[in-house]
Amino acid sequence: MTTTWNFINSGACSPSYNMALDEALLKWHGQGELPPIIRFYEWAPATLSIGYFQRAHRDINFDQLHKLNLGFVRRPTGGRAVLHEHELTYSIIVSEDYPNMPKTVTEAYRVLSEGLLKGFQNLGFDAYFSVPETAEEKEALQKPKSAVCFDAPSWYELVVEGRKVAGSAQTRQAGVILQHGAILIDLDQEKLISVFNFKDEAAKQKMREQLPHKAVAINDLSDRRVTVDECVDAFQQGFEQALQIELVPYTLTAEQEAYVQELARTKYASDEWNFKK
Repeated sequence: MTTTWNFINSGACSPSYNMALDEALLKWHGQGELPPIIRFYEWAPATLSIGYFQRAHRDINFDQLHKLNLGFVRRPTGGRAVLHEHELTYSIIVSEDYPNMPKTVTEAYRVLSEGLLKGFQNLGFDAYFSVPETAEEKEALQKPKSAVCFDAPSWYELVVEGRKVAGSAQTRQAGVILQHGAILIDLDQEKLISVFNFKDEAAKQKMREQLPHKAVAINDLSDRRVTVDECVDAFQQGFEQALQIELVPYTLTAEQEAYVQELARTKYASDEWNFKK
């Protein structure tokens, strides 16, 4: 029997709204008001998001961020900084006690990311999960070398031709999992590097040389151009196939919409939240 989940395709939204809606969906699912949810969204303007634990002013070059008219927001999830520009972002909201959901973060991450794996395969890519094997690779997970998310794949990150094509992060609150992440369609590596602080020019140059070998966008892997709409179809089907679910479109009520707008304004658009570390 196929289980029904809700599906929301938000399109391009502000950084504060995007994070507020993810938080609100987590809350409503936890209260039993909504079934599990998968949401797709984009960003307007293009935005740099940082992980919950990152130090904003230490890691980020805000002069450059403002010069490029980029948005900025702190996520409720961990992980490192991501430049959301030419991408499809996804979020999954599901209870920890969902049938057959592994208890460990790493294994739950793998189960939920199966939808991403199927999505890339639906687009014709030979995608697979990265599994750090050497002691050095495992140590690198504990001590990231840089603030850049796509600098290295972590456990069960999606990889094509040895390079990371999607970066994800997870949080758990009141028994509910929120996992969200970026599916790279195009990547302006120079712009990405320019918004970070480096200890010196040599470190910046090293990142410039290494990043093309570690991260890749969908449209750098293929002769044809893949659109956001194609990705929406491929990954929507991917999640349905992998999780054995049916995704049913859901529209927020006026009351829910007002709640998200208020949360966006008071929390995710506030300096208190974004610069608290």
